[in-house]
Amino acid sequence: MARMGRPGLTDRQKRELWERWKKGETLSDIGRALGKAPGSVFGVLRLGGGIYRHPRRRSERSLSLAEREEVSRGIAAGRSMREIARCIGRAPSTVSREINRNGGRRRYRAAVADEAAFDRARRPKTCKLEQQPRLQRIVAQKLSLEWSPEQIKGRRTGAVDRLDGTPVLRL
Repeated sequence: MARMGRPGLTDRQKRELWERWKKGETLSDIGRALGKAPGSVFGVLRLGGGIYRHPRRRSERSLSLAEREEVSRGIAAGRSMREIARCIGRAPSTVSREINRNGGRRRYRAAVADEAAFDRARRPKTCKLEQQPRLQRIVAQKLSLEWSPEQIKGRRTGAVDRLDGTPVLRL
């Protein structure tokens, strides 16, 4: 089926875009080099917040689709979790958790479980400074006093420090 709308950037073009952006090139220069409008370049940069994010990869420790399919076949054959675990070379507790978190023995489907696992692995968390305004103020105050990030990070929580006569929670 044909793609509707404007064609996007290829993976190679996106890599080149980010490399040029890191070098300090303007949106117009990058757009000219890629044969795209500066607005298209801006759209890619905006989606990433101006920061390049590496493509997501699965952890080597997580179950693969092939292992999940073997789990599914084992369930269909009526094998125990220990037998299935032995077959795929994983701990029985791993197989048990996999089956229970994906519908149990009656509803387990390998492809659905694989997609769900990939989605659960996302980390949409905001950074700690954004979540905690008090911590944000403390870090900003210490940075204004020309503390290095290493000095700020090395502080212990709960102790009190006096900076400019004001008690401040140490990090």
